[in-house]
Formats: sequence, structure tokens, C-alpha cells
Amino acid sequence: MDVSLRWLRSLAPDLDPDVTELERVLTNRGAPVERVESTAKGLDSVLVGRVEEVRNHPDADRLSVCMVSLGDGESVPVVCGAPDVAPGACYPFVPPGTTLSGIGTIREAEIRGQLSKGMLCSARELGLGTDHSGLMALPEDAAPGMRLVDTLELGDTRVEVEITANRGDLLSHVGIAREVAPGGVAGVRLPAIPGAPSVDLELVTGTDEVVAGGATVRIEDPDLCRRYIGVVLHGVEVRSSPAWLQGRLRAVGLRPINNVVDATNYVLFELGQPLHAFDLDRLAGGTVVVRRPRPGEETFRTLDGEERRLGPDMLLICDASSPVAIAGVMGGIDSEVTDATTDVLLECAWFEPSSIRATRRALGMSTDASYRFERGVDPDGMETAVRRAAEIILATAGGTCEARAPDCDPRPWRASEVKLRLSRIERVLGVPFSADAVRALLEPLGFSTGLPEGADVDSLCVAVPGWRSYDVTREIDLIEEVARAHGYDEFPEELGSYRPGTVPDHPLFQLEDKLRDTMVGRGFYEAQTPAFVPAAEGEVRVTNPVSMEEDHLRRNLVPGLLRRVEYNLSRGVRDVRLFELGTSFRRSGLGEPPHEEARIAAVMTGTRAPRHWSATPEALDLWDLKELAGALHAEIWPEGRVEPGRVEGAEPNAGFRMLDRDGREVGWAGEVAAERVDAPAWAGSFWAVELGLPAVPRGREDAVFEPLPHFPAVERDLALLVPAGVTAAAVEEAVEASGGALLESVILFDRYEGPGVPDGWRSLAYRVRLQSRERTLTDEDVDPVARRIVDDLKGKLGVEIRF
Repeated sequence: MDVSLRWLRSLAPDLDPDVTELERVLTNRGAPVERVESTAKGLDSVLVGRVEEVRNHPDADRLSVCMVSLGDGESVPVVCGAPDVAPGACYPFVPPGTTLSGIGTIREAEIRGQLSKGMLCSARELGLGTDHSGLMALPEDAAPGMRLVDTLELGDTRVEVEITANRGDLLSHVGIAREVAPGGVAGVRLPAIPGAPSVDLELVTGTDEVVAGGATVRIEDPDLCRRYIGVVLHGVEVRSSPAWLQGRLRAVGLRPINNVVDATNYVLFELGQPLHAFDLDRLAGGTVVVRRPRPGEETFRTLDGEERRLGPDMLLICDASSPVAIAGVMGGIDSEVTDATTDVLLECAWFEPSSIRATRRALGMSTDASYRFERGVDPDGMETAVRRAAEIILATAGGTCEARAPDCDPRPWRASEVKLRLSRIERVLGVPFSADAVRALLEPLGFSTGLPEGADVDSLCVAVPGWRSYDVTREIDLIEEVARAHGYDEFPEELGSYRPGTVPDHPLFQLEDKLRDTMVGRGFYEAQTPAFVPAAEGEVRVTNPVSMEEDHLRRNLVPGLLRRVEYNLSRGVRDVRLFELGTSFRRSGLGEPPHEEARIAAVMTGTRAPRHWSATPEALDLWDLKELAGALHAEIWPEGRVEPGRVEGAEPNAGFRMLDRDGREVGWAGEVAAERVDAPAWAGSFWAVELGLPAVPRGREDAVFEPLPHFPAVERDLALLVPAGVTAAAVEEAVEASGGALLESVILFDRYEGPGVPDGWRSLAYRVRLQSRERTLTDEDVDPVARRIVDDLKGKLGVEIRF
């Protein structure tokens, strides 16, 4: 949200003039300032120039030579390539020696033999907008030779504020002013509009259809449109807006269009209420019908000239015969206000946010209006907004306003009331608040407080204002408002008493926390890579992609991690270990949403341990990967198995397939094929693992405390001759099975092959630890267990005792 500091101060005259203090207050209130910049940066030397004469360039078909007046009888020649330059019009003039960002220094020069002493500019060249189709036309009353900054009132400061999705009320200057004004709501007032007459407007209210003031309004879908006001103005003259209005809009990055459209945009940024102006003569029957599309209404051409495909649940604004706008998103090209417009129907509506959000997504477009409607506009501020817009139009375009206006209101808004317990505030925030203190914090924000029925001394009954009716619906929301207004940094630093929660985390979250601990303990850093990828890496296409080069959702996580490894390698980082817990997306059946799966992926390259002078660094190899893959697989799919196998995208004979207990493949690991990584010549091999997580993992067992045993343990070493076909793991499992309740642990501590050991055999030495929690063990207790272990090993595995 771009905020004009001059505009903000006109709404809150008592506001501290220090921008730093404004940043502090907004940040403490949960709306941090992203950037502060001057709207007149680099424009101090730009003047107003009036074109007195235009003639064709004798040696260039697309250039013209203009004589530009700078006041006091001074005129200078300017060679111009804009097709829309017109005699008598005023444009920004940049004199020689001025430096513009992105263009450079303007110099006096000959262009195709004609002298040019300056430059006439477009809005984009001056950094005042994005329009580059022609020169930036200035108001007719602009005086030649004056500074552009003074003419357009550009001596302002633009503050970019980060607004969270739940705070639609902050998408306006009044919303910001309510937060930062010293007196809160009481310190905010709407400044007078220069030359505006008083608008005496009577709203004629009805539920389904209302006829008043030369217009008819009918709502056929009250669930999607709860209120619609239409104000008719006659005899307006559509022309350029005055300098003060253009200056307000340019200060927030908008391009002025004409006085009628600019009036609606002004109210949009001042009060947060989107409005739309229709040419009344182009509305069939002077009627507005709010409804869904009818059969045969499959497409609609919007103001931007695009043909939009309509869905059956989209809400439309129609006249008596056909659609004229997509509700809450954009108007139509056939009913827009033009220079020939004399009668205007001004729309002010209250649409269901979810409907506008769904329409905007389906159409793949976003506008300033839809951005606010889908977050919720103030249902109690509609009359103020439409009166304000009517005043501005009458002040800038003349005409008269119909005294009566149709107000179709099938779902009247009622302020909600929320019970707030003082004891609950203390339990949540850890600090007691009195009723008077709570009132002092909430009422400046627009909340009304009173005692509930029954005069409960512990409670307050809080009425929620319309602009907060979307995000303040529960007691906990009000407690958050108390904390914001009190100031988060004002709470004591020490940790007070609290009651821990009794609801456990979902098993999937528990598993992810465990995996994070595992990976961090192995020296990995957690990464978060974007889910948007090129088409080659995904199956699910995004309807409204951020970038056309990354218009799909990822199928796997490893490619994104490899790009981050490449980023590190390009900066000389040789040892990289990254992991990510994220979501992969797969195509589902026709008409079904994509299948989403939580996954963990890891990529590593470089050495096994940090480099040190005391040892030669060893590179990571296949066994490091196998150990990592096995550890992750055992944690996630304890009843599955890991087996060697061919893996797509991995080097031959350097891959593993990970299976669940039913033999279904759930992941893979391997050495990344060289062609998949853009790496320098000095880089080593790249090892990757990716594993899916179960939708509902096995829950974590509760830890049970067991005290340390009071009695000493007995250790016996077993030197065994093991046949070549018997694994060390099989021997260990057999020992554990035979050891019984006294067996505490089995540790392999020696392996030997060579002289003294028959061919086809090897020597394995195990340390067996026996312990009882009830008494000290004697040889009579231990010997039978040792004999049973030896007998079972011989009988089951053919293992012999080595003497």
C-alpha cells in the first residue's frame, strides 16, 4: 500500500511530522514500512512548457520541431518524437543539464540538423507512472515556466506499507490514519474538497428492487451482493482533473485519467471503498441488475480491451439487456465514461469477498478494486464514500446530483458485539488490565465498549466497527487488539506463569520436527525453495503464474535444491549440505485437484568433515549417501526397506530405491548425473535423496522415565568364527533373541580375517552386556545365558566359538 504523507497529514492534522516516528508506530501496530521515498526525486529542474508551434521535421518523418514557451516571452526549440504533441497543450519540459534516472543527462544538441534545447517527457520517463504511449499532458491551468513539482503538488513523501491479508481496512489513507493519529479515530477528519458544493442525498432503501433518482437498481443474488447504491449526476463535463487531484493520485503511483474516474480512484485510496462510474446514457433503461451470467453470456470485454470468459458463478453488473461490468473486478468497455459523457451513474456496492476472490482467480487478473473487495470493505462507510465521490465530481466536472438515490439493501449490516473477559486477557497476555485501561486502548481504534447484560464486572461488551468486521470476530481477536494498542515492546521480558497446551501436534508435524533435528544434527542447512518451476519439472500448470518461465508446480524437490547448490558453488562454497521439507504436486484425474504430498529432500557435496591441517579431507561417497538414506527411511518408513536400483537422473550403479512395507516405492537416493548440475570443474560428486512422507505417520510414543539401575552390569566378550554368508547384523539379531530379559546391549568391536582364521570364515568379536534392575548378577546367572547364546548361534547360523 503506497501512502502519501501529505494526504495522510491532511486527514490527521495532529500527526507527528517525523517520518521515523510514523515508521515506528506502524511497525509496532503490525504494518511495517518497506520504503520511504520522495515523489519529486530528480524533478526539481523540470518545468512546465507550453507548445506554441508544431511543424514537421524537414529530414525525419517521425519527428517534429516544437517551439516551447517557458513564460516571460521565452521560447526554445525542441525536437520531439511523440505523435500526440499538440499546439497549446502543456507538457513537462526538461532543460539541458538535467539528469533523469534511466535516461541520463539531457543536453542541447542538433538532431538531424535541427537544434533541440531540451526534452518533452512522458510520465514513465519522469518516473511518475508507467504510461509511455505519449507525452504527459498537464492541466490546462498550468503556468509555463513553473516548476513541475509545484504545479502537480509533487513535493510529497511516498511511504510503502506492508499490509497483511486480514487487514483490508489498512488499504486506505483513512485506515492508516486511524492507526497512527494521536487521538485514534477521534483525530481523523476528511479535509474539504476545493470548490465542492454540499450534496444533500436521500437514500431510498429497498430489498429487491429500488427505483429513484432516474435509475433502477435490482439485486438478484443477495448472497453475493448485500447492498448496492446508485447515485445519478447530470450535466458533467469530462475533462482533465485539476492539479490538486492529479497530485494526490500521482503521489500514490496512479495515472490520472479524467475528473470522473479520478474521483472514484481518489475515494478508493482515501476511504478504501471501490467505486465505478457508468455512462448513464449507455445503460439500457437506466437500469442496474446485479446477477450471475445467463445462457449465452459466455464472454465479456473489459475496460482493458480483453475478452474475458465468464463462469456460471461469477457476479455481473448488467443493464436491462446485457452485462456492463464484472462485479468488483473491472468495468466494461461499452459503458465506460468518455469525453462525450454528460450523465453518470455512480456505483457503490458491498460484495461478498469470497465471490470476488474466486472471480479474480478464475479470470487471472487483479485490480485495485478486487484487491480490496476480496479482503472486505467497510459496510458502514458506503454512504460516506459515495457522497465524497459525488462532491469531487461536482467540484471538478460541474453538473447536478439527483437528490434521491436508490439503495438496494437486501442484507442489512448490523454491527457485531463480542464479549471480552478481563480474566481471559490476563491469562493470554500475562498482564492484568482494568476495564478502564481496555476502553482506553480499544476506543481510539473505533471499538465501542460497554457492560454486558447482568453487569458482569469481569467482562466488557465490545461493538466492532464496520471496517474491522472481517478480522475481529472472536474474543481472542480483541485480545490481540489490546496487545497491539498497548505495544508489544511494553510487556515485561520475564516469562510469566502459563498453562501448557494439552492438544498434541499432528503426527506429520511431529515427524517433520524430528527430521529437522536429524538433518541439522548431520550438518545440513534447511532451505525453502519456490514451488514454481519450468514445465519440464512439473505436471500441474498454474493458471496465473508469477513468471511464464516458471508456470508449473514442482514434481520433485531435488531440482530446486540443486539450483541452490549451483548458487553456492558459483560463489566458491565447496562444501554444501541442504535439505528441504516441502510439498510436491502431481496431476490427478480430470476435474480433480492436484495430488499434494509432503516430502523431504537433501543434497550434499564436498568433504565428509570440515577441512583441518591435521588430516587429509575425504570426499563424500556412496556409503555416506546410503547411511543418510537408511537413517531417513528408518525414521519415516520403519517397516520398509532400501535396496540398490536404477534411479532416473542418477549415475548408473549409484542409486537406491526406498520401499514401504508393501513394496511401493516411496523415495530414492543416488549420485546426481553430471549433466543435471551446472558445476565448475573443481566440484566433486553430488549426492541426493528424496523421500515422501506418509499422510498420517505413526504417532510418536510418549517418553517413559526409567531411573538408572542401582546394580552393576556384567560384560562378556564373545569371539566368534562366522561363515562368509552370514552377516554381522544377523549375528547381532540372534544374540538379542537369545539374551533374554537380562541382555542390556550387544556391540561389535572387532573384525578379523587372515592367519589363524580358516578360509571362508571371519572372526567377529561382540561385547555382551547383562544387567538386572533387581539384584547383582553372579556367574550362576550369567553363564547359562552365555551358553544359550552360543548354542543358538551354532544351531541357527553355524557360528563357532573361536579359541
